[in-house]
Amino acid sequence: MAPRPPRFDAAADEVARTAAAAQDWAALAAAATPCVACPELAATRQHVVVGDPPARGRARFALIGEAPGANEDDTGRPFVGKSGQLLDQLLREAGLDRAEAAVLNIVKCRPPGNRTPRTPEVARCSGWLRRQLELLDPPVVVALGLSSATWFLGPRTVLAEARGRPHDVGGRAVWATYHPSAAIRFGPAGAPRAGLLADLTSVAASLR
Repeated sequence: MAPRPPRFDAAADEVARTAAAAQDWAALAAAATPCVACPELAATRQHVVVGDPPARGRARFALIGEAPGANEDDTGRPFVGKSGQLLDQLLREAGLDRAEAAVLNIVKCRPPGNRTPRTPEVARCSGWLRRQLELLDPPVVVALGLSSATWFLGPRTVLAEARGRPHDVGGRAVWATYHPSAAIRFGPAGAPRAGLLADLTSVAASLR
């Protein structure tokens, strides 16, 4: 199982109980869609972005980002904006197929102004992600960005030190790497893009 972040309030406990009761992906998605555990996020979102299971078969790996952005909030699907387009490109270059991946986020609702999710929001949303990982059971997880990396590896994680190798977390191989938004921000010649592609290539090699 994934690590359990601290629970801060009754809302986090209620999410954990509701998520644990979901017997399959459809039941979990139906339970998560009306979630109001985080009042500010519930008031400003358009959609709860539950995430995408693999298009076919069992998830060979999971891609897990921080939170939805504007395009994701509009469509209700993860990684469909500029970051998602770059991620798709780099997955192809690395020899990975997005159709074989679960595509998820730590937090399922867009924070206002794309701010970083707050610690209580992460705690309240963690029940959904834990149950998603249990249901989909991907052997490999790619943690995209620091928020995702710290969810799996702990709050003292330094991304530059953690990336480049798998970490055993509850029997899963967790690879921490840059978020595609960082690759966009620093440009095509920047270290985040090169590092993300290198890490995805290593993930592909580990799945062969």
